[in-house]
Amino acid sequence: MTIGILLVALLVILIGAETFTNALEHLGERLKISEGVTGSIFAAVGTALPETMVPVVAILSTVSTQQVREEVGVGAILGAPLMLSTLTMFLMALFAIHKRGWSDELRPERTGLRRDLSWFLLAYGFSTVAIFIPHTSMWARAVIALSLVLIYFIYLMLTIRASAKLVADGHGTAASEPLFLVRLFGRIGVPENMFTILLQLALGLTLIIFGAHGFVQGVEQLSVWLGLSALVLSMLIVPVATELPEKINSILWIRKRKDTLAFGNITGAMVFQGSLLPALGILLTPWAPRQEILAGVILTLVASSYLLLMARRGHLRPVHLFFNGLCYLSYIVIVLI
Repeated sequence: MTIGILLVALLVILIGAETFTNALEHLGERLKISEGVTGSIFAAVGTALPETMVPVVAILSTVSTQQVREEVGVGAILGAPLMLSTLTMFLMALFAIHKRGWSDELRPERTGLRRDLSWFLLAYGFSTVAIFIPHTSMWARAVIALSLVLIYFIYLMLTIRASAKLVADGHGTAASEPLFLVRLFGRIGVPENMFTILLQLALGLTLIIFGAHGFVQGVEQLSVWLGLSALVLSMLIVPVATELPEKINSILWIRKRKDTLAFGNITGAMVFQGSLLPALGILLTPWAPRQEILAGVILTLVASSYLLLMARRGHLRPVHLFFNGLCYLSYIVIVLI
């Protein structure tokens, strides 16, 4: 029964992600914005909404004990950047190899990729420092939390400002396929306009949220059998469900050689989830230096720094992202063995 729920939820998420990405490409093309903005802001924040609710609900809920709520909240907040920077990059590389071969170079827009990773490392570095500040020093934690919100606001402004030049340089968003709703219902007079695009976006996001919710329910039932602690479970299993939309969107784009959208969808979500959500955790949870937390934070910083180094070198191939997969495997070994 549990496996059936997981498989159905996965199918719903896949359909929703395909619908969402198709509409997103048409929206970016109509608004004449760059692929970097479409991937790093629109796609990243839009598909991050389902998993954003997991730590929020966990922290603010009154159903479970305070310890369980805090462990699930902290694990979900820190598990998302860990998975995005490691396992998600590795899986995207695998599908790129399957479609494009081992030697094909990945060509995301470099300045946008470096900007995303640099701002993520800055924000996540602040979040890491906060782990070692006692919960009694609320003024210091409040300053760091406010700084994280400010960092994300500045990042948004810089990303949007860079859009016009990137479009002029040939990095504008271009839709590769007709809008799905027009393809299905064009014969009965459904036009391709802004309303239809927004309607398909809403439909795709609804399917993603519905599928992610079902997937989380399946994972919760599976967790009883696995017998993992709330913190480890939330860092390892919850992100698999809640980060699935980003992973599928990026896989769809990387197979179509839309590398800027594929990477921006992941790295933009890393900035979003490495700044705003940790601000919530810093203020409302102990945010303490436990072994599971420190291991996840360190490996996230290592994987992200490595990716930034490779982006600055100028040559990025799928095989390079295998290191990110090893970082995720290392975390599993540390917490489970």
